[in-house]
Amino acid sequence: MDPCAFVNFISLLACEIAKDKTPEEIGILSAFFTQLGDTLATLALFKDN
Repeated sequence: MDPCAFVNFISLLACEIAKDKTPEEIGILSAFFTQLGDTLATLALFKDN
């Protein structure tokens, strides 16, 4: 996938997820997806070992 298309897709997805959510809900979702991404990155590092 083209990197710019990927960035645009992620931005569109974020806007759709945030629709009709309170700032607090958006913050919680942000923390959730950050934790998910960090955990996946950690697992990927140890997967090769």
